[in-house]
Amino acid sequence: MPSTIPTEISDPVNARILAVSEDRIAGFLEDPFVEIARLSELPVETVVERLRAMLESGVIRRIRQTLMATNLAPGALVAWRVPAERLDEGFDYLSRDDPFSGHVVIRSTDAETPGSVYRLWTTLKVPQGFSMQRHCELLASRIGASAFRIMPARRLFALGVGHVRRRGMEPGSRTDEPGQVIDTNIVELSPLEWRVLGPLKRELEPEELRVEPWRARAQEAGVPYEQFLTVARGLAERGVIGRFSTFLEHVKPSATGARVTRYNALFHWRVPEGREIEAGREVGRHHILTHAYWREGGPEFANVNIMGVAHGTDKQVVLAHKKAIDEHLAAIGIPVSYTNVFWGGRSEIKPSEISPFAYEAWCRENGIEPAAMRE
Repeated sequence: MPSTIPTEISDPVNARILAVSEDRIAGFLEDPFVEIARLSELPVETVVERLRAMLESGVIRRIRQTLMATNLAPGALVAWRVPAERLDEGFDYLSRDDPFSGHVVIRSTDAETPGSVYRLWTTLKVPQGFSMQRHCELLASRIGASAFRIMPARRLFALGVGHVRRRGMEPGSRTDEPGQVIDTNIVELSPLEWRVLGPLKRELEPEELRVEPWRARAQEAGVPYEQFLTVARGLAERGVIGRFSTFLEHVKPSATGARVTRYNALFHWRVPEGREIEAGREVGRHHILTHAYWREGGPEFANVNIMGVAHGTDKQVVLAHKKAIDEHLAAIGIPVSYTNVFWGGRSEIKPSEISPFAYEAWCRENGIEPAAMRE
């Protein structure tokens, strides 16, 4: 018999849960579902039942403990120049066969601009000890890319999804204080920490949504439960743990045709050299942005250095949010000499693998000697 549990995000109970569970559970908690229940003022049984139903129906695409992966593996946004006739083939390869590529998006601009020939965009993590340049050269040869631009994040200023919470948000809505500056320094882990991290970061299956969800993962890691919790808390204290999150399927429609968002916009700004952190904090304080970074776009992208990501269901509303950010920068005296919007089209989103052991295994599976890919 089909389930009668509501799964659409428009359901009031589901909306209450998602407003919390998307990006308000920071760090590591022994019992994240109990905390979601507390913040959403609902019984934990209801929270688990609704999240399980939404996960099984595909409204939620994954539930997992996220990591501050920029602190665990060198990462970058990579733009690929791929011939139009190989664009979809390249998309398929990166989304299906490269576990180190996370977000894979085909992007376009409203007019021909610097960088508009770079249509394929990915996030990329290459585990510690291996070369991002060599990895990109290998991928370029496999997808037929004639050029690529690697853009590491030098600083982060906003990091949180919250699509349900952002619905109906007024353009210009922002925090009272400038955004937080998040460094991207790499943290080295012990063998025990990697052993715990593997099971900890893997997404939860529907049957694993329960009170004390980490007991089975501790058993998988082969460590006592209390030790698993101690190691995970230690990782959180070292800035390695992000948030416990439910990720909505925000691009593809649900079974009823509903979409969480329709427009995925990557905003570009070029601000004066030396003012990147100041400008990034001012951009990052705007609630609409799910991500904001200092990245160097180079001459391929008119030397932009601040980037932000926003989502919405109406293109003109997304542009109104962009205009509000532009006006705020102008009002506080931060000049912008160039700006642009890259719109997302076809996309696939998956966590980037960050384990050095997984990288070595992938190399061997692909007939590559791991030593050849080291820095």
